[in-house]
Amino acid sequence: MAYIGKEPIVGNFQKCDAITVVNGQAAYTLQVSSTNVIPESANHMLVSLNGILQAPGAANSFTVSGSTLTFASNLATGDVIDFVILLGNVLDLGVPSDDTVGAAQIKADLISGTTALASTPADTDEFLVSDAGTLKRIDYSLIKGGGKIGQVVSTTLTSTVSTTSTTAENLTGVVAAITPSATSSKILILVSLTTSHTTSNYRVHFKISGGNAANYDGDAATGHETAMSATHIRDAYSLMSNSMNYLDSPSSTSEVTYQVQWWTEGGTAYIGRPATIDANGGNTASTITVMEVLA
Repeated sequence: MAYIGKEPIVGNFQKCDAITVVNGQAAYTLQVSSTNVIPESANHMLVSLNGILQAPGAANSFTVSGSTLTFASNLATGDVIDFVILLGNVLDLGVPSDDTVGAAQIKADLISGTTALASTPADTDEFLVSDAGTLKRIDYSLIKGGGKIGQVVSTTLTSTVSTTSTTAENLTGVVAAITPSATSSKILILVSLTTSHTTSNYRVHFKISGGNAANYDGDAATGHETAMSATHIRDAYSLMSNSMNYLDSPSSTSEVTYQVQWWTEGGTAYIGRPATIDANGGNTASTITVMEVLA
């Protein structure tokens, strides 16, 4: 709070140094520990003269200006100023001394939840906890649970797709994009699909592109494909299940797109249907699901 003039001395109860020399004058300097002090006003003082409390004010026994106490008339030799006590600003409690406020002085409904936190706390947001009876603050980063799922994005393909490509190409419709909320988050990728081939004993290969998923491909070797997964087709009537999962660490808060890619060693491969359909054949759905795993 701003003040015009001297800022009030809040709740500062002081006993002035003894005034031992009464020299027949009306004005005397007020000191505490040999340092001049300035009372709030005459009304904030207790002054005892010859064992009698004096009435403050110009029309009564004394006034005060700065650090000077002035009696209404000159004191006589032998008069005794018993004490001068300064009351400070008694209408204001001021700031309590350290370690003086206890549970009994705090209202039970002080923390009322009037303002609700409308979003997930930031790592630097602080909470109050009791540590063996001592109230302490703690960052949210130290108490938040790790491994929780922050968000889920899923794409389902119900139509059928075919390819004759012998090199990796995008599997149309089996793609999902997600934007991590923190660079420390991981992304769990789950893929489920069924595949078939027109030629018996042929293989269909799969992998995931996007993020760091390429790290999950098999090691390159002469004469071998490098893929995340592969299915060996028994015959043209077979519809083989295939699944992939990978925990990626994109280390980014930008959108990441995960795309399933596939290829065949020759002939025609299908997704979601047998290569040769008979009375017992049926189409199936394929899905890709990506989940943000919070740190």
